[in-house]
Amino acid sequence: MIIPAMSIKYLNYYIMSTKHSNGNNGSHASTVNKESNPHNETNTHNKSTSHKGKATDSRLEEFFHDELKDIYWAETHLVKSLPKMAKAASGEELKDAFTEHLTVTKEHVNRLDKVFELLGHKAEAKKCEAMEGILKEGESIIDDTKDGTATRDAGLIMAGQKVEHYEIATYGALARVARSLGHDEVVKILESTLAEEKQADENLTQLAESSINEEAAEEVK
Repeated sequence: MIIPAMSIKYLNYYIMSTKHSNGNNGSHASTVNKESNPHNETNTHNKSTSHKGKATDSRLEEFFHDELKDIYWAETHLVKSLPKMAKAASGEELKDAFTEHLTVTKEHVNRLDKVFELLGHKAEAKKCEAMEGILKEGESIIDDTKDGTATRDAGLIMAGQKVEHYEIATYGALARVARSLGHDEVVKILESTLAEEKQADENLTQLAESSINEEAAEEVK
């Protein structure tokens, strides 16, 4: 069959028009899809920053800040109690242990000041019921034992280790929470203090096992 030249001309025109129209529609669809796609680059960026925004406003963050106030109170009051414990001890090594830990504890308070600063908060203390009870127990040990005896020193070591065990548990837990919240610098500070509390506990154990407990066991009423 022979197709007239005029028909061929209109057929070519129709084909070119169709291609042009489809090209515009594809471009338009691409634009629409890009604007409506929730996974485009802009929204992805927003998602990556939203977790951090939620963390700083989370209940865990609020709880973390509250617990920092708790240990801040504990450390500041321990600064007041350690000189009393050192004075009550009869053994020179135990006196030195309490005195040295007083210096370390003051540094722990300074570190907590830094932690509050890193978190953008003012350093505040909230009464720590647990530490208050432990420190009162330490005072009662002094009242219930005789001055200059190994028994009192053994009791003071026990009181000191109760303090250390509470602080070890607290700083360990705080460091884990800080890590979950993404406070990397705070984690380093808390873990430094944690290591020193563990060392203080070990020092007291060595003192007790070296001679104090044995001497106390030989004391009669």
